[in-house]
Amino acid sequence: MIPAPRFTDDVASLPTYKFGPSSLTWWGIIAFMVIEGAFFGLTFAAYFFLMGHEQGWPPEGRQPANLLWGTLFLVVMLLSEIPNSMIKKAARERDVPAIRALMPVIIGAGAVLLIIRGFEFNNLNCRWTDDAYSSVIWTLLFLHTTHILTDWGDTIVLWLLMRTDLGWEGRRLVDTDENCLYWRYVWLLWIPVYLMIYWVPRL
Repeated sequence: MIPAPRFTDDVASLPTYKFGPSSLTWWGIIAFMVIEGAFFGLTFAAYFFLMGHEQGWPPEGRQPANLLWGTLFLVVMLLSEIPNSMIKKAARERDVPAIRALMPVIIGAGAVLLIIRGFEFNNLNCRWTDDAYSSVIWTLLFLHTTHILTDWGDTIVLWLLMRTDLGWEGRRLVDTDENCLYWRYVWLLWIPVYLMIYWVPRL
């Protein structure tokens, strides 16, 4: 009779968390981004469908008054990727002091972006109830603003947790890493939205 195997190795030293595709949360974030991307894809399709059925685009010259606020938003978003990448790297290296120091930079950038977004809405030169074009433009900006607010709030919560004695456990490092991934998704989304709102009507 073959004796039953005996497991004597201690597994207590094995990590309780993983980064990237080995993490279930990572897959959840990816699935969420795919779903949200579908919403934007449908809105993009509506935009071009409407444009194809109009004599001029936008109708009645309703394009944004100027490029200032949208372009400024784009610049700040792109620059925010610098501290975002540094935080992501620090999370992978388990450098908690660096995360604690850099997260307020992203939080500040998020606050600045929300302020600029307020000026953007005022610069659209239309109300969302004016016509189909106006509704699509407002929908694009509103959807993107919800993404900014969501990730901004998540970053604030993670930063507060990182400042506690227990907040920097491995799971929180993974959360921080994936929060940085989502922020990249948010600013990458803004590039086609920016082009559609501010440049397509000027072509």
